[in-house]
This record gives sequence, C-alpha cells and structure tokens, in this order.
Amino acid sequence: MSLDEQFNAAAESVKTMTKRPTDEEFLELYALFKQATVGDNTTDKPGMLDLKGKAKWEWWNKQKGKTQEAAKKEYIEFAAKLVAKYA
Repeated sequence: MSLDEQFNAAAESVKTMTKRPTDEEFLELYALFKQATVGDNTTDKPGMLDLKGKAKWEWWNKQKGKTQEAAKKEYIEFAAKLVAKYA
C-alpha cells in the first residue's frame, strides 16, 4: 500500500472513534493533516477573538518546515494510536 493510500485509510479510520479525544489530540491530528495535505502554513493568523481558529493556526504553524511525506507518516502513526485508544 502506498503512503497516500495509508494516509487516506488513516484519515478514514479516525472517523470511527466512539469516544472524544482531548482537544490537544484533536489539534495535533488537525495540524499533521494540514501539513500533510497543504504544506507549510502561509495563511494570516486569526484575530484574538477567534480562539478556535487561532489554536488551529498555531498548532499547524508548529509543523512548519516538516515535509508533507514526513507529516503523512506521523499522521498515520498518531491516528493509529488515537483509534486504538478511543475506538
């Protein structure tokens, strides 16, 4: 199975979780997904009143410099841990 196929399978597998991960786990998953699919964050930082958008932006920005391939591999591993923990 190719890396892209594994990544897509991992993205689908997180939808099967029956319990809710922590906010930090969700943000990490989001950041790795964005880095894997889009690359480095080049968007403007949301305003102070957009707390959710600001948190997502900051977590994604922490991934800056990581290749999309490396982010996909990390996402696959992290998603597997979450599914095992919350399925």
